Amino acid sequence: MSSKPFKQIITKVLIVIALLIGAVYAGFPVLWMVVCSFKPNPEIFAYPPSFISETFSFDAYKAIFMDSAKVRFFINSYLVSLLVTVLTLFVGILAAYGISRYEFKLKKPLNMLIINVQAVPPITLLIPYFSLIVALRLYNTYFALIFTYMVFTLPYAIIMMTGYFNTLPKELDESVLVNGGNSFISLWKVLVPISIPGIVSTGIYTFMQAWNEYLFALTLTKTNEMRTVPIGIQLLMGQHSYEWNQMMAMSILGCLPVLILFLFLQRYFIAGMTAGAIKS
Repeated sequence: MSSKPFKQIITKVLIVIALLIGAVYAGFPVLWMVVCSFKPNPEIFAYPPSFISETFSFDAYKAIFMDSAKVRFFINSYLVSLLVTVLTLFVGILAAYGISRYEFKLKKPLNMLIINVQAVPPITLLIPYFSLIVALRLYNTYFALIFTYMVFTLPYAIIMMTGYFNTLPKELDESVLVNGGNSFISLWKVLVPISIPGIVSTGIYTFMQAWNEYLFALTLTKTNEMRTVPIGIQLLMGQHSYEWNQMMAMSILGCLPVLILFLFLQRYFIAGMTAGAIKS
């Protein structure tokens, strides 16, 4: 009997060690990225490498903030990602409410179609979408990026919000109807306010998808005025030299929005991810 507490302690110690190793393995590249962003280019590849720079400076960050073209990359990413998130949530909530609360003939085929769209590799749709965007004269515009991103974010939003709405009792809708309300009031005044965890988790995932997207942002835009942050980082790779410190600095600045969102909204994110998986 006395050996049982000892085994539990050993197990906990091993788990903690394993978690620490995993944290170091996952966090070291980020730490190195931060360190390199404060170094001049030659020092980044110095051997042996050092974490404390001999010529610590904010030159890389100054170069980014003083360059209007690089600042425009961030403005474009924020604008596109926020619009995609808002539109995806609005359309996704409406679609999820209809699928969750109503019965119609094509409900099952529609659900299968939404799920199957998630299984299609985006790269296989690159050429068709490029041809379509050019034919619609939307090439090198915000609309091209927003509409294209929504094709990939909407299915996930509908699936997540449908699962979340399924956990809410239909008696809520019925009570609204009994008191003289309608479906619009039931959705926006009752279900949406109590579905904040699911909406937040879906919104964070949608924002991350739009913020980090590279392939379509590269293909559907051609001028620096329309480029986003991932493309801006790639443009720092010159023909004869790479601006490594600026690449690291821009990568750090590019990580901040998602990191801040998750830090402040993680309790909603976790609650939304778990609650949508349970059907009451």
